[in-house]
Amino acid sequence: MFIGRRCVKRISKTHSPERKLQHFIGQIGKKYVDSQLGASSFPFTAVEFLCSSIFDMIEGLIVPHLCLASVQAMFGTTPNIKHIVIGRCFTYTTLVQTGSRYDCEEIWRQFEKAVVQRSSCNVTEEHYFKMFNMMPQIWPCDRFLFWSKTRMLVHSYAAVFRHFWTLEDTLVGYLFNDLIWCGQEEDSDFDFNYCPAWSTCRTHPVYSLWKHASKNFAEMACGNITVLLNGSIVNAFNRKSMFGSVELDSLNPQRVNYVNIKVVTNPEGPHIESCSRGSVVELIQILCSRGFRWTCTDNDLTLVILQCIQDLNQPSCKMLANSLLQQKDLTTT
Repeated sequence: MFIGRRCVKRISKTHSPERKLQHFIGQIGKKYVDSQLGASSFPFTAVEFLCSSIFDMIEGLIVPHLCLASVQAMFGTTPNIKHIVIGRCFTYTTLVQTGSRYDCEEIWRQFEKAVVQRSSCNVTEEHYFKMFNMMPQIWPCDRFLFWSKTRMLVHSYAAVFRHFWTLEDTLVGYLFNDLIWCGQEEDSDFDFNYCPAWSTCRTHPVYSLWKHASKNFAEMACGNITVLLNGSIVNAFNRKSMFGSVELDSLNPQRVNYVNIKVVTNPEGPHIESCSRGSVVELIQILCSRGFRWTCTDNDLTLVILQCIQDLNQPSCKMLANSLLQQKDLTTT
């Protein structure tokens, strides 16, 4: 109740329908999420994280972490990339993974050696091996969260359930998220004028790094893992995506207990794929053939609430609120 009121206060000072809906979803979200985690799972209730992370996102405070920008052609290496990478490294070791010890300067040097004085289509995974060897990480089981075409939502979800870790939460993911880079064969520096798109070649410097990072992340996965897919697009599971082409093949059925698939559609639709329709069925067949146990859920309530808090005017969100209100009335009468 307190959290719901506090979140609403940040949005509006009037008793608008949106405010009432927000207050109600806050109450429902607390009951549902706490029932999934247990009220004592974390030092703060799960709905605190849900409210604060979503509203921070709405207010633009964490947009850089969740932005949808992808590596495109016609842009050169990200300006000040050295300062960004080394700065992120110190931030990670100081604030994110407190107590971890990494040589940030040497990590940068090994990264630089892998890229500079090579053409934009001549950097392989092997060129990054020394850099990766300098940043080993091992995560506890049951925390691995994979995704495809659901970037913004998956990081909101991870912000609520803080025990989840995505690739972007690893050191290498944290350092290079949203950056662009490439070298030039005739110069001992990065090319700040032009870098080709990933699709140009299979040995693109950005693609090679993320491919190896994704492979390492999937190979570490153990216990129950979660995969979040977008049911509002054709090929929610795409064999050409990083998850479909690299991470899935790197999962070990002897280390992974269950693959928990969550298919979520946009509140406004379209509703194209689900656990029983489209490419998700192909994913399930692949998992079965490799000996994985799996579950699949369509439109998980927590994910729907996260989406509705961001866009309360969607008809499906209003319908959800009305349905939950009716259930609440039935239980109180």
